[in-house]
Amino acid sequence: MTAPRPNQCLPMLMAAAILISTAAATAETELAESSGARPRIGLVLGGGGARGAAHVGVLRELERMRIPIDAIAGTSMGAIVGGLYASGMTAAELEELVASLDWATVLSDAPRRRDLSFRRKQDDEQFPIDLEFGIKDGGLLLPKGVVQGQKLDLILRELTIDVSHISNFDNLPIPFRAIASDIALGEMYVMGQGDLARAIRASMSVPGLIAPVQLDGRLLVDGGLVGNLPIDVMRTMDVDIIIAVNVEFPLYAPHELESAVAITEQMLTVLIRVETLRQIEQLKFDDVLISPELGTFAVTNFGEIAEAIGPGADATIAAGDKLRKLGVDEEAYAEYVARREVRKINDQRLAFVRIVHDGRVSTELLESRLGIESGDAINTKWLAAGADRLHGLDLYEQVSYRLVDEGGTTGVEYEAISKSWGPNLLKLGLSVEDDFAGSTAFNLSARLTRTGINRKGAEWRTDIRLGTDPLLFSEFYQPFGSNSRLFIAPRLEMRQSNLNAFVAEDAVARLRITEAETGIDLGAEIGSFGELRLGAYRGIGEARVKVGDPSLPNVDFDTGGFFASLRIDTLDSAYFPRHGVRADLRWNLSRSALGADDNFDTFESNFTAVWSRGKSSLQFGLGYATTMDSYDAVQDYFPLGGFLQLSGLQRGEISGPHTALTRLIYYRRVGSSSGGLFDVPVYIGASIEAGNAWRTRSDIRIDSLLFNGSVFAGFDTYFGPVYVAAGFGENGRTNYYLFIGSPN
Repeated sequence: MTAPRPNQCLPMLMAAAILISTAAATAETELAESSGARPRIGLVLGGGGARGAAHVGVLRELERMRIPIDAIAGTSMGAIVGGLYASGMTAAELEELVASLDWATVLSDAPRRRDLSFRRKQDDEQFPIDLEFGIKDGGLLLPKGVVQGQKLDLILRELTIDVSHISNFDNLPIPFRAIASDIALGEMYVMGQGDLARAIRASMSVPGLIAPVQLDGRLLVDGGLVGNLPIDVMRTMDVDIIIAVNVEFPLYAPHELESAVAITEQMLTVLIRVETLRQIEQLKFDDVLISPELGTFAVTNFGEIAEAIGPGADATIAAGDKLRKLGVDEEAYAEYVARREVRKINDQRLAFVRIVHDGRVSTELLESRLGIESGDAINTKWLAAGADRLHGLDLYEQVSYRLVDEGGTTGVEYEAISKSWGPNLLKLGLSVEDDFAGSTAFNLSARLTRTGINRKGAEWRTDIRLGTDPLLFSEFYQPFGSNSRLFIAPRLEMRQSNLNAFVAEDAVARLRITEAETGIDLGAEIGSFGELRLGAYRGIGEARVKVGDPSLPNVDFDTGGFFASLRIDTLDSAYFPRHGVRADLRWNLSRSALGADDNFDTFESNFTAVWSRGKSSLQFGLGYATTMDSYDAVQDYFPLGGFLQLSGLQRGEISGPHTALTRLIYYRRVGSSSGGLFDVPVYIGASIEAGNAWRTRSDIRIDSLLFNGSVFAGFDTYFGPVYVAAGFGENGRTNYYLFIGSPN
């Protein structure tokens, strides 16, 4: 007989090895079945962003087939679904959760506006660009992720609260492993103990999008970089059969690679796919690979995430021939389900409350804002609300909590992590108003805030504005005590603005007003929704004719006096609110004893209230400003005109020592410009406005009101509100606007 050639031996040996391993695996399964012990089943859930909702459909069908799961390993979205299932949730509960969550909100950091301190509400209103920089060593610093994961962390805390006392993941209702990537070492990190919520959060920290997590001395990001389908990890968890679910995004076809973005996405997919294919090659004959048909369903398509559940169920049904033999009878499955039940944490109260932080402000200050005390019930909504209130101080990139067992009692420990890009924080603002008729206003603003200067929470705020209305403003804000609502605030301000001057009803000149002022204020915070101030000031200024009759005199003036102001803000959004009120009242007393040219008083008031039903909102606004003991100085006139300020008139077209404005604005959310994770709400609306400016109070009459209105489309973007509008006035006057920034 002729001996086999060398090149024929290798295929024969490989075939023999496959037959032997298959026979051995089958023998092991048959031996387990003959002895009455079922095979241990491990479930591997891969990463894939919103595509990972398909895992819920897989779990639903596995439950229907009565297939018990003995161990779970998950990456990224697979870690969320797998970790929550391992903690005791059912497939039905997961399906309801995935479908009901507002993922665009969960995957963001913005606190509810009611949780912001009043000073942070001012930042939100005046500097709408949703980006914050740090300034350190003369350079700009960016956060480590677009999203710091504040809301995501609190949601995970709530969902895992009943197993928060379990630190060894082998002791969960189902043993679990979460996979992350050590971004410093470039290697896989398997998490099998510690804080379950933090482990899940680390596994899905998409680099650049969601900030990394510091854990066990490592800097961890999304596990998909090194182990998107961790089959090899499951091999170490003492299982006999593996069910692996792969939800990776498919490769683009050549004709789809027509942009740099598409090519970059393809590059990342290829890099992840190489390791995934290596993992899939480790599957044995009795193992099951489920690959849901998700097509090009985007990993960021969280707006339609529930649509991925069905394909997961369909792919599981398609693998039914191989899966059904893994099922058990109803009695055995009922026993398995009973073992997964978790004792709920209820009717317990906090034995202690502790705050751990790394900032300069005192613990007493944080405790005064927390609103959680020992003796309170263990309620995840209340605990999360406390974290939100601390986060609303805007001193920390993340505020989290965890239940702690000490000496047989249970308390809560809050952890506040200072902004890595702080404490010098820079926010930007942009305001553009163009009426397409030659009248344009443009301002670019920046606010630099030095936070946490001392234990009492002092901060130094400096504003710079360049453009039509330049401004330099600086204020040092010093609370009297660590938990005091009283403060003192010395300030300095220099500004310029344009103002129209009138003779009778005709504008005869445009003046450039330049002012410089210094002052000191005493004030009190009113909860998180208001502020009361009393202050004294001294300043100088000039009014120069820029456009108009050159024979009109330029004016130099001195200012000085006292003021009292009250501001209230409970709006749930600075620009497109659905409910709440905003009120601004200011009484100014100009006094020659403090250097003013004359004695007179002015009073300014603005009030806004909003009501909503469904997607529609109605906003009522009322403003009134008047001068008493009239000092007819044009620099103290109040201007009107522009979008939503009598929309048929040009910006600041009329002014006077007495003005009034009332308006009714309707707007309705009609959709979004993008959908999914990066949602940009779109609104359509209309306004009715009435008001005027008068030289004397006796001129104020109903029949002298100017009636205006507008129709507009609004976009609540990451760069602030954007409006495209048409304004209408009396006598057929019409203005068209492109408006970026706050119209209020």
